[in-house]
Amino acid sequence: MIPVFLAIGALIYFALRVEPAIAPLMIAFAVVGSLAFVMRSHRLVHYGLAAAATCLLGMTLAKLETAGMATRMLGAEISTGITGRVIGLDHLDNGRVRLTLDVLATARPVLRYAPERVRLTARKVPEGVVAGAQVTGYVRLMPPSGPVRPGSYDFSFESYFDGIGASGFFMKGPDLAASTQPPSASDRAFASIENVREEIAQRIRDRIGGAEGEIAAALVVGVRGGIPEDINEALRRTGLYHIISISGLHMAMVAGTVMVLMRLALAGFPTFASRWPVKKYAASAALVSTGGYLFISGAEVAAQRSFIMLAVMLTAVLFDRAALTMRNLAISAIVVIVISPHEVVGPSFQMSFAATAALVGAYAWWSDRREEQAQPLVQRSLPSKLWRWLATVAIGLIATSLIAGLATSVFGAWHFQRVSPLSLVANLAVMPIVSVLVMPFAVLAGIFMPLGLDGLFLDTMGVGLKAMIELSKWFSERSPVDAVGLVSAEAVVLITAALVIASIATTWLRAAALPFAALGILTLMETETPVGLVSEDGRLVGVPTADKRLAVNRSRPNEFTVDNWMRALVAEELVGPLRTDAKGAVKSGNPNGSANEAAFVCSGGLCQVQHTSAGLIVHAEDVMAARRVCANADLIVVNDATANDTCPRSDATVLTSRELARLGSAAIFLKPTTDNKRQEIEIRHAVPEPYRPWHMQRAFSREARGLAPYQHTDKRPKTPKAAISAK
Repeated sequence: MIPVFLAIGALIYFALRVEPAIAPLMIAFAVVGSLAFVMRSHRLVHYGLAAAATCLLGMTLAKLETAGMATRMLGAEISTGITGRVIGLDHLDNGRVRLTLDVLATARPVLRYAPERVRLTARKVPEGVVAGAQVTGYVRLMPPSGPVRPGSYDFSFESYFDGIGASGFFMKGPDLAASTQPPSASDRAFASIENVREEIAQRIRDRIGGAEGEIAAALVVGVRGGIPEDINEALRRTGLYHIISISGLHMAMVAGTVMVLMRLALAGFPTFASRWPVKKYAASAALVSTGGYLFISGAEVAAQRSFIMLAVMLTAVLFDRAALTMRNLAISAIVVIVISPHEVVGPSFQMSFAATAALVGAYAWWSDRREEQAQPLVQRSLPSKLWRWLATVAIGLIATSLIAGLATSVFGAWHFQRVSPLSLVANLAVMPIVSVLVMPFAVLAGIFMPLGLDGLFLDTMGVGLKAMIELSKWFSERSPVDAVGLVSAEAVVLITAALVIASIATTWLRAAALPFAALGILTLMETETPVGLVSEDGRLVGVPTADKRLAVNRSRPNEFTVDNWMRALVAEELVGPLRTDAKGAVKSGNPNGSANEAAFVCSGGLCQVQHTSAGLIVHAEDVMAARRVCANADLIVVNDATANDTCPRSDATVLTSRELARLGSAAIFLKPTTDNKRQEIEIRHAVPEPYRPWHMQRAFSREARGLAPYQHTDKRPKTPKAAISAK
């Protein structure tokens, strides 16, 4: 239970509205821990105090990690010249290149609080740009964005703990530059590893080609930027995306392949195999191989977590202990939480440990049942043995997919508002291909690549990946709508508690999980659905309609934002705005709707839509346009940070760009009043004040300070027209 309470402590810390000081946390942990030690003779009191102390330790670890990161985050958009050292390159599916740079200098203007690391895209890069190279160019930098709606994925949080202080794109460049600051020994080592990864990825792309080559590169070296988005979406809809994200599946397959090859090779020497522990030798080789795979794959957090789990299990084999036990899983979880407490709030940590815990618990339960119902050995014919083996493998695959899918579905619904209805069938169809044709041949290709003999293995791997892609597309086309809407936090907590009890308990106490699971399922959809959503830049407003559509005020809205909103509101179609001519007649040309639909109607800087419950919702480009609808509107979103006293004599609720810049995207709810005549509009933002460390930069944007967007002025002296004429 130690990792459970450590995780609870980390979750409590990251959920706090106010940043706590480190000293009170450490003192509280010391006091409660001491009391737990003193009261160890009183079992129940001791357990309660120990649980509280472990939670406080989790909070302290999370606070120490947050304070240790201290990532410099850009406060406002700006264009500047930049010189930086390349630490990573990703080739994207649209032909562009994404570079991660350590910032060495800025110019025109010099940034007083420059981020230490940025992520930038470029149309192309010159020859010689590799990890460790120094580049220069003129860039547009943007601060990390917040959640696209309250309760969704927070990009600022992830950027803070990744050390990324800004993102953007090259307006000019990048160009190679002479090195001005010699890299450290660790930087040179890291650059060497990155360049080896890029060489391997390019070799795989050149040999396999197409989307299969990009997925193969993702499986071997962890670069996923070049995978076409339609294939990514097909894998998500069918629950197969976990295949291209290096995790426990890949580490286990690498370790299993190496162990099988090692034991087969040593079996060729019977005398040696009978005298020495070849199983331990194979486990050692597997441990070294997975360690190498960790570095070559980029050592992302998910891969680190998987390696730790597998390393603990392989080490258990070396010491003649059972590999697949809940104790080993607990040790792995403790190591991960101590190293990276912030991962506890992410879907990767939650889903991977939930799946593993459920599988380990189910395996332990099945082993106990087999021991209780042990039957005498029966001599079987070869066909009977083969049939029994095939049936066991099939049942194992079905059970594994079903258990892992059920254990992770609630977290997928909570984080992504989607489920994969055909996940079980798709995994049963695809995983044999991945297990036989893809991962084993990927390992063999890696072994023989230094000798230049990897071609046949990569070709076989490509055949398997082509089949996987075709199957994922086939299942995706036949998959029903996967959006499930918003899921209540209470349900996630209850179902998680049920999962923990069912996985850890070893007796009839497993039945205690049933009431938690039942309550969780009953409260799964008991959450408020907003009547509107507003983006944090104040440009986009979305309003759900009665016929499961989402009306927006822009013809070309941000695709990522709209996709997230549609899944959260269970909208099946997007309705774009209708435009009116000078006489007020609605123009045709809206590709997503017609004049008689519930859509935004836009003219003269105003976009208006009539909601069945919230009344008239208006988006205004500036304060002057907003004042024209003060008398009729119920909610006005003003895309103007300088707006002040927009509707002083009206009951209309006004939301300005300044509030959105300070507090993030907004969700609009209706709050019933006592007179039951008119429902009040309630606005809930994604980023509360006071700010946590990963949101501090929001206070420094021009919009958050109530200033108009920056206008570049040419300060060069102008030549008089008379002088120009004289010339």
